[in-house]
Parts: sequence; C-alpha cells; structure tokens
Amino acid sequence: MKLAHSLQNIQPSYIREILRAASAPGVISLAGGLPDSTQFPLSLMKPSLQALAEQPSLFQYGNTQGFEPLLDYFGNAYQLTNQQKALVCTGSQQALDLIARAFINPGDAIIMEAPSYLGALQVFGLAQANILSVGQNKDGPDLNQLETLFVQQDIKMFYGVPDFHNPTGVCWSLWVRKEVARLCQQYNVTLVEDIPYRELRFAGTALPIASSFCPEHALVLRSYSKIATPGIRIGLVYGNQEWIDALIKVKQGSDLHTSVPMQAVLLHLLQHNEFNLHLQNLRVLYGRRYQKLMEQLKLKLPAQCTANPVDGGMFIWLTLTELADCDILAVAQAALKNGVAVVPSCVFYQPKEKQVSALRLNFTHAREEELVLAVDRLKAVVPH
Repeated sequence: MKLAHSLQNIQPSYIREILRAASAPGVISLAGGLPDSTQFPLSLMKPSLQALAEQPSLFQYGNTQGFEPLLDYFGNAYQLTNQQKALVCTGSQQALDLIARAFINPGDAIIMEAPSYLGALQVFGLAQANILSVGQNKDGPDLNQLETLFVQQDIKMFYGVPDFHNPTGVCWSLWVRKEVARLCQQYNVTLVEDIPYRELRFAGTALPIASSFCPEHALVLRSYSKIATPGIRIGLVYGNQEWIDALIKVKQGSDLHTSVPMQAVLLHLLQHNEFNLHLQNLRVLYGRRYQKLMEQLKLKLPAQCTANPVDGGMFIWLTLTELADCDILAVAQAALKNGVAVVPSCVFYQPKEKQVSALRLNFTHAREEELVLAVDRLKAVVPH
C-alpha cells in the first residue's frame, strides 16, 4: 500500500529516534526535552492513584471536551471568558494536530519562527501547509519580517513559543508580545501560542502571555508533561468557543476523549497544597543545572561556541558562530559516538532554509556531575 502524499516528504522525528541511542549504557543525554524522572510528584499523586480503584465511573467513556471538574479548574485558573472554551487533549502535541486538521487546507500559508519546534514542523508539514519562516532576535521574532509576511501573504496563523522557545530558549519581551498581538489583530491572523515551558522560569520576572493582548485572535496550548509527568499525556488548548467546537469534532473522530482517570489524577495534583512547593523545587533544581552547564560551556569550549543565556525552560542553544559551513549533523554524530547525545540545529529548520550551525542542549535531565562530563566529551568533537 502506498503512502499518502502528505506523508511522503515527512521524515521521522530525529529527536524521537536519537532517544533510543541516547539510552544506551554510558551515554549522557542532552538531547530530548526530558524532565528529571526522579522529580516526578508521585508522592503527591499517590493518594489519587490509589483511589482510582474505588471510582469505577472514571473508567467509563467520557466527554470529548474533558473531565468536567478539571475543565472548571482550568476555567478559573486561566480566567477564561464567556467567549472562550477549553479542550483537554492527549498531550499538547495532539492540540497541534487537531488545529492543523481542523483549520489548515493544503497550501494554506502559516508562519513559524526559524528555527522552530520539530513537532510543530511535522504536524503542519503533514497538513501540507505552506510554512513561511520569520527570523528570531534575542527578544523574539523579527517584527519587520513578520509584518512584511502579513502584508504580502494571506496568512492563516502564526505559531510561536514565547516562553523559553524550543530550541533556542528565547523569551519574547513584553514589547514583542504586545506588537505580535497588535499585528495579529490588524491583519486578522490567529496566534497559536504554545507555552509548555512557561512554569519553568528560574530567573527574572514572568510576563503576560502574548495572547492576553489579543484573546479573540488566539489559541493557547498548555502542557502538563514538564510540571507533572509526560506519561499522563495531558495537555490543554483554549480559545474562541467556535474554534474549540471545531477541534472537539476532530477529536471525536480521533480518540473519542483523553484518559479520564489521568485527568482526575491531574486535577488532584494541581489542587494539592504541596504542588506549588514541588514547582518551586523544580525551578531551583533546573536553575542550578542550567548554571552548571553554562559554566562548563564557557570554561571548556572554544571561543567560536556561543551559548545563549536563558531565564528558564529546558534548553541552551549553542551556536558555532565562526563555522557557518560546519557540518553540524556530523558534529552531533561524533558527539554521540563519544558518549554524549545532542540535537543538531538542522532538524529545526525546513529543507533548503538558511540555517545556523548550532546544537540544542537539554540541562534538565542530567545530574550536575553528568553535565560536567558531557561538556568534556563535547569538547573533544567540536571543531576548533
């Protein structure tokens, strides 16, 4: 049986593939966006997990939109208006898939930052969108480029990760957030705001979400994989009621509903009086690991390697500034052979797009002593 046309040009996720190699004995992984499994709040979740056996109603088919008590919690927590609605998804990745299937026709123009989240590139590629790229500055997308694209093209949506961008770690400034919102309003473009790392800020001051300045032109994606556990597979999308109703129709034909028992467990966790302390401890731990990795990179790598500082999230973007023609994939492969897994920048760009030679480094999964050894191994393969 032949593949669908939409799948023929889509490559397997490099990151999902490399995770298998990165799990080999002796390999230190800085590759995947993995939270530290030793920090999962399982002790806080234990009472609700044990209570599931006494609640058979949770194991019946559920409402496609989500577990009603959890939806009520989200409505209050995120201050949703009467014009907004929320949908619980099987991970925020499913929210991206539902958006693409509900709203994108082949050839529709959408905008993404370059580089951008690989999972979003795959989803929109499968939908056969015409993906246009906007450059990224230290405080967010290039606003002049963005407006030029809005003027020149009939743009359906702009996908962005304003808080600790994947892969670069960039956090949009308040000015950029307001300007992106203004442009989306002016040119009637939907902002798809993906904020899975927002709660992982360990320095600086939290900024309003970009969509708060254009709620009528936005869909917001949230994830609980980074602050609870990835294995429960729960995400959220909210926005205009009519848009969410469209997503519900697609989800009905996709998986009927997200796991109701896991939604109930997540609700208990979010309401637990020690959950905020869990988040605080997580931020402190990840902040220490970030500082250790940055310290080692600056101390041991050559001058042409530039690590962008971040105030949160999970990643450092290590740019090889003086090596524009560097085969960054070969560097990543050599690093893996030397016992450290990293992700090359080429996987975060569209084919034939102008690329920066860089490596994405995760600092949340490895312990501090492993980060020290990882940089030693990386130093041995980075061109001088």
